[in-house]
Amino acid sequence: MHIRKAVSSDAEELSALLNEIIRAGGTTALETPLSAAEFADWFIDGEFPLACHVAEHNRSLVGFQSLSLYGDPPKGVADIATFARMNPKTAGIGSALFPATLAAAEAFGLEFINATIRADNVSGLGYYAKMGFETYDRVVQVPLQDGTPVDRIKKRYSVNGMHRMTAHV
Repeated sequence: MHIRKAVSSDAEELSALLNEIIRAGGTTALETPLSAAEFADWFIDGEFPLACHVAEHNRSLVGFQSLSLYGDPPKGVADIATFARMNPKTAGIGSALFPATLAAAEAFGLEFINATIRADNVSGLGYYAKMGFETYDRVVQVPLQDGTPVDRIKKRYSVNGMHRMTAHV
Protein backbone atom coordinates (compact mmCIF):
# COMPACT_ATOMS: atom_id res chain seq x y z
CA MET A 1 0.00 0.00 0.00
CA HIS A 2 1.33 3.41 -1.00
CA ILE A 3 0.47 6.56 1.01
CA ARG A 4 0.71 10.01 -0.58
CA LYS A 5 -0.83 13.48 -0.37
CA ALA A 6 -4.17 13.84 -2.11
CA VAL A 7 -4.31 16.09 -5.17
CA SER A 8 -7.29 17.72 -6.87
CA SER A 9 -7.34 15.10 -9.62
CA ASP A 10 -8.11 12.46 -6.93
CA ALA A 11 -11.43 14.13 -6.10
CA GLU A 12 -13.52 12.18 -8.62
CA GLU A 13 -12.39 8.75 -7.40
CA LEU A 14 -12.43 9.77 -3.72
CA SER A 15 -15.89 11.30 -3.90
CA ALA A 16 -17.17 8.02 -5.41
CA LEU A 17 -15.52 6.11 -2.53
CA LEU A 18 -17.06 8.46 0.05
CA ASN A 19 -20.48 8.51 -1.61
CA GLU A 20 -20.65 4.70 -1.49
CA ILE A 21 -20.11 4.92 2.30
CA ILE A 22 -22.69 7.72 2.64
CA ARG A 23 -25.28 5.73 0.64
CA ALA A 24 -24.67 2.60 2.76
CA GLY A 25 -25.37 4.67 5.90
CA GLY A 26 -24.67 3.89 9.51
CA THR A 27 -21.06 5.02 9.85
CA THR A 28 -20.54 8.61 8.77
CA ALA A 29 -22.16 11.80 9.98
CA LEU A 30 -22.18 12.87 6.31
CA GLU A 31 -25.57 12.03 4.82
CA THR A 32 -25.56 13.83 1.47
CA PRO A 33 -23.30 12.66 -1.38
CA LEU A 34 -20.64 15.11 -2.55
CA SER A 35 -19.70 16.04 -6.10
CA ALA A 36 -16.01 15.85 -7.01
CA ALA A 37 -15.77 19.66 -6.72
CA GLU A 38 -17.42 19.62 -3.28
CA PHE A 39 -15.12 16.81 -2.21
CA ALA A 40 -12.01 18.75 -3.29
CA ASP A 41 -13.25 21.82 -1.41
CA TRP A 42 -14.08 19.90 1.77
CA PHE A 43 -11.07 17.59 1.90
CA ILE A 44 -8.22 18.65 -0.41
CA ASP A 45 -7.83 22.30 -1.34
CA GLY A 46 -10.65 24.34 0.16
CA GLU A 47 -10.62 26.83 3.02
CA PHE A 48 -10.68 24.29 5.87
CA PRO A 49 -8.54 21.23 4.97
CA LEU A 50 -5.01 21.16 6.42
CA ALA A 51 -3.93 17.82 4.98
CA CYS A 52 -5.40 14.88 3.13
CA HIS A 53 -3.58 11.64 2.40
CA VAL A 54 -4.69 8.76 0.23
CA ALA A 55 -3.91 5.06 0.31
CA GLU A 56 -3.29 3.44 -3.08
CA HIS A 57 -3.44 -0.30 -3.60
CA ASN A 58 -3.33 -2.09 -6.96
CA ARG A 59 -3.50 1.26 -8.79
CA SER A 60 -6.71 2.40 -7.16
CA LEU A 61 -7.45 4.67 -4.22
CA VAL A 62 -8.68 2.52 -1.34
CA GLY A 63 -8.99 5.15 1.38
CA PHE A 64 -8.19 8.62 2.61
CA GLN A 65 -7.65 10.49 5.84
CA SER A 66 -7.91 14.23 6.34
CA LEU A 67 -7.18 16.90 8.91
CA SER A 68 -9.51 19.88 8.84
CA LEU A 69 -10.34 23.11 10.63
CA TYR A 70 -14.01 22.93 9.61
CA GLY A 71 -16.34 24.14 12.35
CA ASP A 72 -13.69 26.41 13.90
CA PRO A 73 -12.10 24.03 16.43
CA PRO A 74 -10.05 25.47 19.31
CA LYS A 75 -6.53 26.70 18.54
CA GLY A 76 -4.12 23.77 18.31
CA VAL A 77 -6.85 21.27 17.39
CA ALA A 78 -7.92 19.82 14.03
CA ASP A 79 -10.54 17.24 13.15
CA ILE A 80 -9.65 13.93 11.56
CA ALA A 81 -11.81 11.97 9.13
CA THR A 82 -10.95 8.48 7.88
CA PHE A 83 -12.68 6.59 5.08
CA ALA A 84 -11.89 3.23 3.47
CA ARG A 85 -13.37 1.72 0.31
CA MET A 86 -16.19 -0.69 1.12
CA ASN A 87 -15.85 -2.91 -1.96
CA PRO A 88 -13.40 -4.46 -2.29
CA LYS A 89 -12.47 -4.08 1.36
CA THR A 90 -8.73 -3.73 2.04
CA ALA A 91 -7.40 -4.32 5.56
CA GLY A 92 -5.07 -1.86 7.28
CA ILE A 93 -5.93 1.34 5.41
CA GLY A 94 -6.46 3.52 8.48
CA SER A 95 -3.35 2.19 10.19
CA ALA A 96 -1.31 2.87 7.05
CA LEU A 97 -2.65 6.43 6.72
CA PHE A 98 -2.29 7.57 10.33
CA PRO A 99 1.51 8.09 10.42
CA ALA A 100 1.27 10.58 7.52
CA THR A 101 -1.63 12.37 9.19
CA LEU A 102 0.23 12.50 12.51
CA ALA A 103 3.32 13.91 10.77
CA ALA A 104 1.13 16.61 9.19
CA ALA A 105 -0.40 17.41 12.60
CA GLU A 106 3.10 17.78 14.06
CA ALA A 107 4.16 20.01 11.15
CA PHE A 108 1.13 22.26 11.76
CA GLY A 109 2.00 22.46 15.47
CA LEU A 110 -1.24 20.88 16.60
CA GLU A 111 -1.70 19.81 20.20
CA PHE A 112 -4.64 17.46 19.61
CA ILE A 113 -6.38 15.64 16.79
CA ASN A 114 -10.13 15.38 17.39
CA ALA A 115 -12.29 12.56 16.09
CA THR A 116 -16.08 12.79 16.37
CA ILE A 117 -17.61 9.39 15.70
CA ARG A 118 -21.22 8.28 15.56
CA ALA A 119 -21.94 6.09 18.61
CA ASP A 120 -23.35 3.40 16.28
CA ASN A 121 -20.12 3.27 14.23
CA VAL A 122 -18.52 0.33 16.03
CA SER A 123 -15.67 -0.07 13.54
CA GLY A 124 -14.83 3.64 13.65
CA LEU A 125 -14.81 3.70 17.45
CA GLY A 126 -12.56 0.63 17.45
CA TYR A 127 -10.19 2.12 14.88
CA TYR A 128 -9.64 5.37 16.77
CA ALA A 129 -9.18 3.51 20.07
CA LYS A 130 -6.58 1.28 18.38
CA MET A 131 -4.72 4.39 17.14
CA GLY A 132 -4.54 5.72 20.71
CA PHE A 133 -7.41 8.22 20.75
CA GLU A 134 -9.03 8.72 24.15
CA THR A 135 -12.71 9.51 24.72
CA TYR A 136 -13.25 12.93 26.29
CA ASP A 137 -16.85 13.89 25.53
CA ARG A 138 -20.20 12.72 24.19
CA VAL A 139 -22.73 14.80 22.28
CA VAL A 140 -26.12 13.29 23.03
CA GLN A 141 -28.86 12.58 20.49
CA VAL A 142 -27.72 14.52 17.44
CA PRO A 143 -30.52 14.04 14.89
CA LEU A 144 -29.82 12.52 11.50
CA GLN A 145 -31.61 13.97 8.45
CA ASP A 146 -34.52 11.58 9.07
CA GLY A 147 -34.76 12.74 12.70
CA THR A 148 -33.20 9.62 14.25
CA PRO A 149 -31.13 10.69 17.29
CA VAL A 150 -27.58 9.30 17.37
CA ASP A 151 -24.95 10.20 19.96
CA ARG A 152 -21.51 11.38 18.83
CA ILE A 153 -18.42 10.20 20.72
CA LYS A 154 -15.56 12.70 20.83
CA LYS A 155 -12.06 11.25 21.02
CA ARG A 156 -8.74 13.03 20.93
CA TYR A 157 -5.14 12.14 20.25
CA SER A 158 -2.36 14.10 21.92
CA VAL A 159 0.05 14.94 19.10
CA ASN A 160 3.08 15.36 21.33
CA GLY A 161 2.18 12.33 23.43
CA MET A 162 2.40 14.12 26.78
CA HIS A 163 -1.28 13.64 27.56
CA ARG A 164 -1.12 9.92 26.73
CA MET A 165 2.00 9.35 28.83
CA THR A 166 0.69 11.18 31.90
CA ALA A 167 -2.77 9.64 31.62
CA HIS A 168 -1.36 6.20 32.49
CA VAL A 169 0.77 7.29 35.47
